[in-house]
Parts: sequence; C-alpha cells; structure tokens
Amino acid sequence: MSIHFLSNVLSSLQSFHSQLIAVVQKLHLPVGEKWLDEYMDESARLWEVCHVIKSGITNMENYYSSAVTIAATLENHRFLNPQSSRQVLRAINGCQRERVGLEEENRGLIRTRIQPLMMKFDKNVMIESKFNGFNGFRGVLFALRNTNSLLLMILLSGLVYCSPVTSFSSSCHGNNNAMSYNDNVFGSGFMVSATRLHEKVKENEEGQNGVLLYEFWNARSAIDELKTELERMKGTGMEFDVSEGAEKLKSCFVGLQCGIENMIVQLDDFFDEIVEGRKKLLDLCTHS
Repeated sequence: MSIHFLSNVLSSLQSFHSQLIAVVQKLHLPVGEKWLDEYMDESARLWEVCHVIKSGITNMENYYSSAVTIAATLENHRFLNPQSSRQVLRAINGCQRERVGLEEENRGLIRTRIQPLMMKFDKNVMIESKFNGFNGFRGVLFALRNTNSLLLMILLSGLVYCSPVTSFSSSCHGNNNAMSYNDNVFGSGFMVSATRLHEKVKENEEGQNGVLLYEFWNARSAIDELKTELERMKGTGMEFDVSEGAEKLKSCFVGLQCGIENMIVQLDDFFDEIVEGRKKLLDLCTHS
C-alpha cells in the first residue's frame, strides 16, 4: 500500500466525519438524547485509533534517520576499502535493528491498544428498524462506524502492523451471501465500493504481516541490497564504488521520510477536525 493510497484513505475518513457533522446540523435532533452519546463514542474511537497510527509511524523516525545518515556518509566516501566497508556494515546492522525494534513496538501497539476495540467491517449488513431512529441519524452513524472500521484497518495494516487483529480474513464477520442494506441509509454504490475495496485489500494482504507500506518495504530492500553488495565486495580486498547503491538508499529513505511527515501533518489536521466536530455538536445541544 503506497503512502499516496493511504493518504487518500485518511482523507476519506476526514470527509465522512465532516459530512456526518453537516447531516446532524440539518436533522434538528432532540437535545439530551442518546444520539449525542453515540456520536461521542465513535469520535472517541476515531481519536484513539488515529493516535495509535501516529505513534506507529512516529516509531519509524529513528529507522529512516539512521539510513539517511548512512547514505550521506557514503556520498562523501564514494570508494570504500575493506576497513571503511566494515564500518558502514556496522551502521547498516544498527539500522536493521531499528527496523526490527519498531516493528516489535508497533505489534505491541496493535495488541494492547487496538485489539480491545475489536474493529470489524461487516459487508453483510442487515438494516433493522432501530437504525431509522433519530430521523435516520442512527443508520447513518452505523454506516459510518462500519466504513470507518474498514478504513482504519487499512491504515493500521499499512502504517503500523498487519496482524491477526487487523487482518481482514479474521476480523471480518458475516457470511459471503449477497449484501443487504437500505439504499436510503447507505447508498448502494457507496457500500458496493466499500465492499470491493475490502475484498481487494484482503486479497493483497493474504499471508503477510508487519508494516505493509510500499515505501517502507522499498527502503528495506534498498538497505538489504547495499548490505549484500558490501559483504560481497569486502572479501576482495579492493576499493569499490558504492555510489549507485548509496543513491538508491538515499532516494528510498528520503521518500519514506517525506511521506511519513506528510501523513503526520494530515493526522494532526484530523485531530483538530474531531475536536471541532465534537464542540459543534455540544454547542448545538447547549443552544437548542
């Protein structure tokens, strides 16, 4: 999953949340009713999961910083002899340990902070009369919660860690029969698109674990390739040119760094929007 794709997934979360706020403002919902508690619960869940996502990608900082430092060092020492290559190999080994450490820490985040939330995307939704409550708000919120779960699982698998908790094969429920829904509440095209996205990601994710971000794997491959080249040339006892490998390493890790930093900015904007949305609905009730 590329950073561009995951950024669009996060943009969808932001858009759905802002649309829900707009819907509530038009429905003239009763003050002091349970609908506000239900919205607050869902926005609190969004807040919590997005903070886990931010923690997970922040854990990548030491990893890409150490690799960029290695690339900068190699730019100043284009030709390596056996002694200098051993120094670079030690730095690469340290960088690889950073990767293992961040994945272990991210796996812990999934286990301790995401698993209790038990997020599921149910593609076989049966609409009951209760979802028409509060002028249809409850049905809209149910659809939002269901779709949020799908999008959050994608973000967690791509940016934090893909595990049995975030795996689509184990966390989704319901049978494989045709989806049932109320078009007035969900919109058939929207739910069909969501289901297709769910199936596509599930197919691509099958049997994988760890951070599934494309730029992360690309950077990982670049440093593994450079390490292999250094180990092979080290035994020759000759100086050798590593400029090509160094340039690829720098390009991959700078790309990863920029993507992650942009995603953090986008997450921070979403946190502000959640706070503003909660305030708007509280004020709506206070002044009604």
